[in-house]
Amino acid sequence: MTEKFKVVEIFESINGEGMRAGELAVFVRMQGCNLCCNYCDTAWANVSDAKYREMTIDEIMKEIATYGVGNITLTGGEPLFRDGIKELMLAMANAGYHVEVETNGSISLESYIGLSSEISYTMDYKLAGSGMEDKMCLANFRILRPNAGDIVKFVVSGRDDLEKAYRLAKEHLHPREIRFLLSPVFGRIEPEDIVKYMREKHWTEARLQIQMHKVIWDPERKGV
Repeated sequence: MTEKFKVVEIFESINGEGMRAGELAVFVRMQGCNLCCNYCDTAWANVSDAKYREMTIDEIMKEIATYGVGNITLTGGEPLFRDGIKELMLAMANAGYHVEVETNGSISLESYIGLSSEISYTMDYKLAGSGMEDKMCLANFRILRPNAGDIVKFVVSGRDDLEKAYRLAKEHLHPREIRFLLSPVFGRIEPEDIVKYMREKHWTEARLQIQMHKVIWDPERKGV
């Protein structure tokens, strides 16, 4: 039986965040998520009645090819908790695309790391402000690859989240030279406050990341 995926949208835009921020990419957004973060900006794609197309790997690949863009961002929701996703990721990588997988930190990456040198992972760590921190898979910190483009994104709602991100980064990431980003929850914390904290801690390893697409377009706009 040919695997079919529930795809809510495929579109071309710039990467709004991550290490390839500002670069064009084709976004493939899957329907559904295994978490329910209280600040989720794509909650509309996660509900059970979200509109989607059932698409095979071949159908997805044909649509991606129409854009002529070399980067693919595989996102959701959460793309990794569905059957057949490895085969889709490999089809993308084997076709010559660089594939960035946006994953929410709750799913073990052990069986995904090493599928292809053209697949990298941007792993969120959901801090307490999300309401989902107890679902995080801490073992993922030791799996991520320093020289393969894998990164961690800490989405922070306030000072408490910054303090926890600082402790986690010092314990798990700095010794391994894993790159990590600090991203403010839109409307909850000002980027300036994150910079103040970075200066206070002399936190030179951290990198502030603003969601670029929310600056360019209306924060509620889809397909960008």
